[in-house]
Amino acid sequence: MFTGIIEEVGVVAKLVGSSSGAMITVSCKKVLEDIRVGDSVAVNGVCLTAREVGNDFFVADIMPETFRSTALSELSAGKRVNLERALKAGGRFGGHMVLGHVDGVGKILKSYPEGNAVVIEIGASPELMKYVVPKGSVAVDGISLTVQGVGIHGFSISIIPHTLRATALQYKKPGDTVNLEADIIGKYVREYLFNLRENGSGKGLTAEMLKFYGF
Repeated sequence: MFTGIIEEVGVVAKLVGSSSGAMITVSCKKVLEDIRVGDSVAVNGVCLTAREVGNDFFVADIMPETFRSTALSELSAGKRVNLERALKAGGRFGGHMVLGHVDGVGKILKSYPEGNAVVIEIGASPELMKYVVPKGSVAVDGISLTVQGVGIHGFSISIIPHTLRATALQYKKPGDTVNLEADIIGKYVREYLFNLRENGSGKGLTAEMLKFYGF
């Protein structure tokens, strides 16, 4: 599990992809301090397993499904990527629960300054938008962010200067794609209520139900 607080911006040194999957080599420093072969690293929000660790790089395999369904397939040598090591037990939890299981790929529609921040509007599929709510959490290329506004075909986020400087989002422009992961808590709640309705109660969330479960 991850927190969505980016530790380092790495650089893609090599990406070899085919129908049978891909292998990515990332140049970096900080995340190498205590990772070993077999450890998890989030690369632009995608949980990957290190198969080789060097002095200034690590190598990871990308499964065919992951390569097809995420924006990792659009990377190339020289591209910058957000990196985060898996959360340690007892570690600081500064963002929100990010699993590294991408729900879909969004597209940056536009960005503009708003005071000391930058607002970015992102287009997303209707399937993913079911789990996106105003003031809720969303991971964009692995970055834990708060949803500012929600529309029919996408949502907006507001980025403070530090986050922009400390992540690869500063290099993105309109038309570029980003990996999106909705808040896992929101997904579970929605699926629970949907299944409850489908199984015949038809009432959804009620005061009686909340009382029954101790709320």
